[in-house]
Amino acid sequence: MLLWAACFPLLTIGIVYAPHLAFATLRALIAGLFLVGVAFALGRKMPSGFKTWLALCVVGFGATSLGYLGMFHAAEFVAPGLATVIANSQPLLAAILAGIVLRERISRLGKLGLVLGFCGILIIAAPGILLGNQDNFLTGFGYIVLAALGITVSNVMLKAIAGGIDPIMAVGWQLLIGAVPLAIFSAVTEDPTAIQWTGEFVLVLLALSLFGSALVYVIWLSVLSEVALSTANAFSFLVPVFGLTIGFLFYNETLTAFTFMGISLALAGVAMVTVHSNSAALQETSVR
Repeated sequence: MLLWAACFPLLTIGIVYAPHLAFATLRALIAGLFLVGVAFALGRKMPSGFKTWLALCVVGFGATSLGYLGMFHAAEFVAPGLATVIANSQPLLAAILAGIVLRERISRLGKLGLVLGFCGILIIAAPGILLGNQDNFLTGFGYIVLAALGITVSNVMLKAIAGGIDPIMAVGWQLLIGAVPLAIFSAVTEDPTAIQWTGEFVLVLLALSLFGSALVYVIWLSVLSEVALSTANAFSFLVPVFGLTIGFLFYNETLTAFTFMGISLALAGVAMVTVHSNSAALQETSVR
């Protein structure tokens, strides 16, 4: 989560030098090629079976295609505060979907923790929401919802195949699959010659591709093979917390009492979900 939050300032720099979707396509393509190359070099097993490839296609289209499409374009229409709130509703949506598809059960404490974490994010983002008067609000809102739904479905599918597939190979292929629709849409709607291949842009692109996409996704899939989706997803509430901390330490951003209140609620929510997870694990162990 810390690495994910640290990549946000780089994203802001990158979109100055390239059209949004062209930048997103390059990021996914470089990350995917790097991971697949590493997997082949390490002798990792290729994904096999129709269901596995279908799941990877769903994940690629949801997390990479829709996720990047929604969030990259939403920045043009919606205030960052509102984008943060809607994007971080994803753990709540995933918990509901995981209960239906994966039969994951969440205790009352776990449910309360998820809601509390979301309330913390809502408080953190409140100033941005109240001050945001962008045009085309509904368009931006739709883009964020699209991204949140895509990531939600992809996380459920990742959880379903986690543990039964090599994480490096799986993440590499889903990024390559997801890059295809992005490339097509970019070619139709953008001018690829508008990319400014400066040294700064190349460094930002490589950093986001290798660390912000490749490494983060591999770690995420490895985590999902060990813990419940709702538990792992709760830590997504910490992304804005880390982002605010990085902004305070390195970019001289101000943290208000309102912000600290939101951070406290987000941390409390994650702690409650973690307690729920540990209790469930102990109960499962005692049954065995």
